[in-house]
Amino acid sequence: MDDLTRLARSAATGDPVAVRGFVRAGQTEVWRLCAHLVGAQDADDVTQEVMLRALAGLPGFEGRSSARTWLLTIARRTAVDHIRGAQRRRRLWKRLPAPVAVSDGSEARALEGLVDRLAEDKRMAFVLTQQLGVSYAEAAEICGCEVGTIRSRVARARSQLVALLQEETG
Repeated sequence: MDDLTRLARSAATGDPVAVRGFVRAGQTEVWRLCAHLVGAQDADDVTQEVMLRALAGLPGFEGRSSARTWLLTIARRTAVDHIRGAQRRRRLWKRLPAPVAVSDGSEARALEGLVDRLAEDKRMAFVLTQQLGVSYAEAAEICGCEVGTIRSRVARARSQLVALLQEETG
């Protein structure tokens, strides 16, 4: 049993020291994943929401997977919720009758790096396996798909990143 899983089990019993340790041990990886999925500008807020959801769910954590897998799954779901909420807000803004100067942030997102230009499924697989060091099997569990699907998404992400880099550098 890894340290994060031990902390999660202890935190689930209400041990305040374990709760603090669990948050400290898990939040960096959660933030890194969230930054790639929702952008660095929203990563703090989404990470905070992830940790709140995780702490609320700790009593139900059964340890069938590692706490890392469980926590990163919560992070993925929370990031998807955040993205959907942002899309809903943009659609509502577009329905306003009077013209309103609203930036959808596309210029800023375009500058956030090549990885952020990947499709969500490819970006998720790439960030989990190549940047966070999650195994392909664990990434498959987090994403709710087969290991082969993760492998193909990572391969496609690499190919697309090479093409984007060539495009950027001419």
